[in-house]
Amino acid sequence: MNDIVIEQLRSLRMSPFANALEQQRQQPTTFDELGFEERLTLLLEHELIERENARVKRLRRQAKLRLNALPEKLNYGVERGLIKGVLAPLIAGNYLQLKQNILITGKTGCGKTYLACALGEQACRQQYRVRYYRLGRLLDELIAGRVDGSYIRLMNQLNKVDLLILDDWGLEKMSARQASELLEVIEDRYQVNSTIIASQVPIKEWHQLISNPTIADALLDRLVHNSHKINLDGESQRKNNLTLSDQ
Repeated sequence: MNDIVIEQLRSLRMSPFANALEQQRQQPTTFDELGFEERLTLLLEHELIERENARVKRLRRQAKLRLNALPEKLNYGVERGLIKGVLAPLIAGNYLQLKQNILITGKTGCGKTYLACALGEQACRQQYRVRYYRLGRLLDELIAGRVDGSYIRLMNQLNKVDLLILDDWGLEKMSARQASELLEVIEDRYQVNSTIIASQVPIKEWHQLISNPTIADALLDRLVHNSHKINLDGESQRKNNLTLSDQ
């Protein structure tokens, strides 16, 4: 009978519950004094925790974050311009609930990518769907999708993402076509989902990075409006041989 119960639990995809039940059986003196509902509560809690952990692992894998960045490892040195009190509500996920964007700027090596990925990691822990892209690669995929028929599928995938991270913004000037493709993505996300941009170019110069001024106006209006702006400073984190870097 005991084996049948375990098999039934596993067939219902409740392996953590089954494992916890077997543990209770192996330690009767620990659990015999508990009532039925108390023991059942412990088993259910174990099942729920393991399901949540599995979902976070799956979300982390799907996010394809560039760095294994941890929010608890962020460097809040005064010289970096990263203020703990300012970042705390972002780590708490308030911007995701409000469908706001985060714009991270700073010179190369100052930790923009690490910060963006740390926020992505935290969003995964909070069970949001996250996707990291280097901007150039996303633009290539969008344009290629128009040719090979994968465009609609890619756009649908992007629309389902709660947090889209676009890194290396401004490495090259965007053509009118590239900017138009990006505008489609940002338009669909505006006030619906959140986007993080990481760039070594100051926000005031972004308009110059887009060939078509009209598209630039529309794109930046949707990105900059109601966004959180973080400008990182200080010496290169690579130079200091710290883990917080734009590797």
